[in-house]
Amino acid sequence: MSYRIGSGVDFHQLQKGRQLWIGGVHIPFKKGALGHSDADVLLHAICDALLGALALGDIGVHFPNTAEEFKNIQSIILLQRTMDLVKQKGYSVVNIDSTICLEEPKLKNYTSGMRKLIAETTLVSENDVSIKATTTEEMGSIGKGKGIMAYATVLLQKV
Repeated sequence: MSYRIGSGVDFHQLQKGRQLWIGGVHIPFKKGALGHSDADVLLHAICDALLGALALGDIGVHFPNTAEEFKNIQSIILLQRTMDLVKQKGYSVVNIDSTICLEEPKLKNYTSGMRKLIAETTLVSENDVSIKATTTEEMGSIGKGKGIMAYATVLLQKV
């Protein structure tokens, strides 16, 4: 059986007046991520990891931030379309491991909802989706509350 590993990372600035979406879940907060879409860093990192595992480029190749059709799009739709590409190549997801980095808000009350939605979209069990959160201990732009980032690693197997 053939396996492929991919990794992805995404960064966005945080700005007042925007909604905060992480892992497909809306999180009430005074700031949201700035971007062309809903700027969901976790889903963008997962998309990049899936695309990278199959050498299909990155999220900007498939869903460019210059295309009007992707303006304000929910990133869960981008993940669904990315999964269509994974399936077309004859692969399925084995598991996803991810880390979100931000100072606030705390995410522990939201990660189970994120895991459920990501699992449903990638056709795995919730036990196959790991979401961790950390801070930068107030160091750098993220530590000063100016940004958010996420890393993701995926394992795919040939169907």
